[in-house]
Amino acid sequence: MKVAGGCELRHNIVVKIATTEIKTREVIARSILENGPSSALALSERLGLTPAGIRRHLDALVDEGLIEPREPRIREAGRGRPSKVFVMTDFGRASFEHSYDDLAISALRFIAQRDGVRAFAQTRADEIERKFAKQAEALLAKSPRSKSAENSKNSESVMIAALADFLSGEGYAASVHQLPIGVEMCQHHCPIAHVAAEFPQMCETETEIFSKILGTHVQRLATIAHGDGVCTTVIPRVHSKSSNKTKRSGKASA
Repeated sequence: MKVAGGCELRHNIVVKIATTEIKTREVIARSILENGPSSALALSERLGLTPAGIRRHLDALVDEGLIEPREPRIREAGRGRPSKVFVMTDFGRASFEHSYDDLAISALRFIAQRDGVRAFAQTRADEIERKFAKQAEALLAKSPRSKSAENSKNSESVMIAALADFLSGEGYAASVHQLPIGVEMCQHHCPIAHVAAEFPQMCETETEIFSKILGTHVQRLATIAHGDGVCTTVIPRVHSKSSNKTKRSGKASA
């Protein structure tokens, strides 16, 4: 009996330790899901856990396929090799329950009965614009004030990159890629995907606010809410009138 009791006690201790480990990993994974790409140090400070403990759990989450490491988009000057950030994989996103989405959907269904979904979606989009405006002010203050075509192009690139960084901070894990026709902005995660799947007004107003922020036409090609692996928005390259005139005059003189 003593031996059996001892075995049972050890078994219970092991189960409790394993349960604690799993709960800690869930907290870490949810933090990455809700806050976007995060380094081990950022997670340590955010959750109040030791860096060594965080890294051990991160390794386990990577092995399980829930998260993956990536090189950070922004590197601090004067520092050594930047710390990797960890992002949620599609498998990791799918593993989380969506009870909070169910509540949001129920609330929007109630609003929809009163024709208020579009207004709600617009309010959310306006909030994105308001929050980004604070970040944009600092960038515009640093950017050249010349109206030349080259500086205008540089300012546009800065704003697109800034918007992607802002969205990453909001949990969208956004990135920017150059295309022959312009710039492609990808959102690798959507915190409201399950809500937007039923209420496309959320995506529509979000796209409209991107266009307003950037001051140019944008084209949404894919969304996670509609079953795509990533939300993709293309910002076509706009040729300035002055550059077109220069090209035409050059051809005429030739």
